Amino acid sequence: MSVLFVTGTGTEIGKTVTTAAIAAAALAQGRSVAVLKPAQTGVTAHETGDAAEVGRLAGPVTTLELARFPDPLAPATAALRAGLPPVLPQDIAEAAAKLAASHDLVLVEGAGGLLVRFDGDGHTLADAARLAKAPVLVVAQAGLGTLNATALTALALRSYGLDSPGVVIGSWPAAPDLAARCNLTDLPDAAGAPLLGLIPENSGALTPDAFRAAAPNWLAPALGGSDAFRIPS
Repeated sequence: MSVLFVTGTGTEIGKTVTTAAIAAAALAQGRSVAVLKPAQTGVTAHETGDAAEVGRLAGPVTTLELARFPDPLAPATAALRAGLPPVLPQDIAEAAAKLAASHDLVLVEGAGGLLVRFDGDGHTLADAARLAKAPVLVVAQAGLGTLNATALTALALRSYGLDSPGVVIGSWPAAPDLAARCNLTDLPDAAGAPLLGLIPENSGALTPDAFRAAAPNWLAPALGGSDAFRIPS
C-alpha cells in the first residue's frame, strides 16, 4: 500500500489528524512519507494548509498541494469563484505516482467527502483513486448518524470498484455516549471493512512530540499502528 487515499463521510471529522497519525506511525517505523493535498480550500496563500499541519504534527514528511482556493467551498466551486483552473483526477493520480517513486508511503487527503466535486465535469476523489489504483481509507464520526453516512460512502466506493482497508473514527470522545459505543460494533458492518483506528478528540492540540509518541497506539497494525491497539469493549 504505497499510495493511500484518505476520505471522510463529511467535513471537519478528523481527516487531517488521521492522516497525521498514519504518517507519524510510518515515520516511527523508518518509512519515508509524502502527503498530497490535491485541493486546499478555505485557506489563503499565507495560512497553514492541511498538508503542512500533517507535517507539523507527524514530523519530516514531504508535502505537496496541487492547488489552493481561498473560499471554504467544494473544490470545483472554489476554483470557479477564484477564476483558477480546477484540479483534475489525472493531475492527482500523476502527482501521487511521482511521489510514490521516491517515498515508501503517499497519503492523499481529499476535501470533504468522497464525491465532492473537483471540477465542472463532476469528477471526484473517487475518480482520482481509481486512476491511481489506490485504496481509500474512510474517516468517520463517532456518534449518531455515522452508520448511514459510512454505509453510503462504502456503497460509493464499491460503485467505483475501489477497495478500502477500513474505517477510522477521526475524533473519539473521552466520554462516548451510547450511540458511539454501539457504533464500535456496528461501523464495520456499515462499511463492509474493519475499524482500524480511534483518534482521541482534540489530538491535534497535542504537542508534536506527544502526538508522535501516542499516534501508533491509536491505529491498528494494518495502518502501521501498534500491536497494542484495542477497540474498547
